[in-house]
Amino acid sequence: MNFDVFTISAVVDELNEKLLGGKVQDTLEIGADAVGLEIYFNHQRNYLLVSADPQMARLQLVDDKLRRGVETPSPLGLMLRRYVETGRIEAIRQPPYERVVEIMFNGPEGAFTLISEPMERRANILLVRDGIIMDCLRRVGPQDNRVRLSLPGHAYMPPPPQITKRDPATVTGAQLAETLASDPTRPAYRALTDTLLGLSPMLAKEIIYRAVGRADAKSNVVNAGDLFEVFSEVLTPLLTHQWQPGITGGRDGSITGFSFYEVTFMEGWRPYESVSGALSAFYGAPIGIEAYDAAKEPTFAILDEARDKVQRKLDALHRSERDESERERLRMSGELLLAYQYQIVPKQTTFSAQYDYDQPPLEIKLDPTLSALDNAKRYFSEYEHAKRAMAEIPGLIRTSQIELDYLDQMRSDLTLAANWPEMGEVQDALEKNGYWHGPKPSRAKGTKSAPIRVMTEDGTLIWVGRNARQNEDVTFTKGRPEDLWMHARGVPGAHVIVKSAGRAIKPADLQRAASLAAYYSASRSEGHVLVDVTERRHVHKLKGGKPGMVTYRGESPIDATPRPE
Repeated sequence: MNFDVFTISAVVDELNEKLLGGKVQDTLEIGADAVGLEIYFNHQRNYLLVSADPQMARLQLVDDKLRRGVETPSPLGLMLRRYVETGRIEAIRQPPYERVVEIMFNGPEGAFTLISEPMERRANILLVRDGIIMDCLRRVGPQDNRVRLSLPGHAYMPPPPQITKRDPATVTGAQLAETLASDPTRPAYRALTDTLLGLSPMLAKEIIYRAVGRADAKSNVVNAGDLFEVFSEVLTPLLTHQWQPGITGGRDGSITGFSFYEVTFMEGWRPYESVSGALSAFYGAPIGIEAYDAAKEPTFAILDEARDKVQRKLDALHRSERDESERERLRMSGELLLAYQYQIVPKQTTFSAQYDYDQPPLEIKLDPTLSALDNAKRYFSEYEHAKRAMAEIPGLIRTSQIELDYLDQMRSDLTLAANWPEMGEVQDALEKNGYWHGPKPSRAKGTKSAPIRVMTEDGTLIWVGRNARQNEDVTFTKGRPEDLWMHARGVPGAHVIVKSAGRAIKPADLQRAASLAAYYSASRSEGHVLVDVTERRHVHKLKGGKPGMVTYRGESPIDATPRPE
């Protein structure tokens, strides 16, 4: 469905209302064909999606936080970070009757313009300074277009003007009659799109349908006077920016289109609450955390394999801890061989004797190349070795359990990973600890995810770690002894620090922090989660543990409902 001139005009009006003057807090690449901006304005975060997808190019606000969808930043993505982040939006405009949006920023290094050209098959996103292209998402060289180049270092050229088309704001009834008469057998809606600026097929069909009752009517059956009257009725609200957002859909609940005027020639048109709301209903959500599921699968497989191996080792240690009979058999065998050594003849391979009068005889295997005394020494040596191993088992069990807990934390980290850097940190941790085998996916070096920073209305700062490395940073770098520390009880998950600065924390802020701890944990799908709360001074690194593994005391529970930021 075309992202037409009037759709863009409606979007620009909405963006000016909700973003003008806002500060860009983050830029990210949503996928190979889209970028996103997090813009803080009027005390709230807004998320702008700019897509150059050849089939679904568009520009819109989205409700949910955008997620990074590429592993390695592109040159355009790196430039957006440098020149646009922390900048303020100075203007948002659409050149007359063009499918182009220009967003002007005053950034840390001066003024820049982000240009979106949401045209099917030729869509592009460009960063321009003083009329020169800094970079663009889709580079167009002379081999692709000899007239209009889109390359870094070249002057930006707007789309060529459509000089053969008329301005719909000034068209007359006589001109419409002339258009219809020029080709009587041509579909009337096509006559409008071919000769008037800004009219998409959908808008033209709506005008023809209202005039004659058929959207596909030929030009020779349309009365020019009736057409001009309907044309004015439909176009006047659009030319004066009076939008009616809506969607069309079938009886099965499917959504088949969107518009910013009432549509009568398509089934099921109904109004929608906002411009971007109608667009989101039609296009669906942009890339979210589920888009990474396929990319996570190889890492999940390595985690599961490593966990199974450690679990088998731990099970074997527990069995050894319980099995004292084998060690006692070694000791008794040695003692019996000493006691009856003179009854054993050379090259004898077995010996049987009763150790306790009320127990059956003990069958003892002998090494025929050794004397009875040497066989006894061998059994005593094996017994001492088994005793030493027994003394080491509790430590080995503890080490294996720590390893198992760490792998569970890694699995939780991978599940919660919402971008490539967070996924990469899990891979790095597995490689560092010897679990990874085979080549790792390549990605930009030095990219590290950051913990979530939440500021409540009361001015209380909350830090949320979403993986083991972030947890270590949040607890032991950002946390101070007097701060509050939270963690979902008994499961892998986030370390949360509530900065108290020596003052009492409001119950609402505590509950919000607990909800974050619950959400960023392995129990996020549950309705209620117990979250432990204690002072940071009572949290200590686990001896022999991996990053982010701690012990704590003095905790009290909070019943929390998992909720994101």
